[in-house]
Amino acid sequence: MPFGGFDPGNQPQPMAEINTTPLVDVMLVLLVVFIITAPLLTHALRVDLPDVQAPVTAEKPETVRVSIDAAGVVHWNDEALDGIAALDARLAKAAASQPQPELHLRAERSTRYERIAEVMSSAQRAGIERIGFVTDPRTSSPHADRSSR
Repeated sequence: MPFGGFDPGNQPQPMAEINTTPLVDVMLVLLVVFIITAPLLTHALRVDLPDVQAPVTAEKPETVRVSIDAAGVVHWNDEALDGIAALDARLAKAAASQPQPELHLRAERSTRYERIAEVMSSAQRAGIERIGFVTDPRTSSPHADRSSR
């Protein structure tokens, strides 16, 4: 008898046979599941889609680079401006053009946020709709230093 008996003198021996019944049961259940679901995977619904031509994409708008240095001086495409009034005039002219240009705003790390907010509100008053912030990517993440400790 492979399972042993109740005889105390009989030392139990490890069973060397693998019971494959649970494996066969699981495989049969999976086979039934796949047989039932396979026809559902190939079923498709026919949909008549409209035939429409996509509109031609608009030209890429001009990009205006506005930079603010640490002293708070505003630069329009690398040209220093005299103040917010000069910036307002340039932004109003840019907002009136079609297509409206994209404004890329770049500021030095030590620039006061107050100055950046003035430039952003000036662009909003002029009607500029697209403003992007330009940053310098870091070479390593700030969390990399903590993980190496």
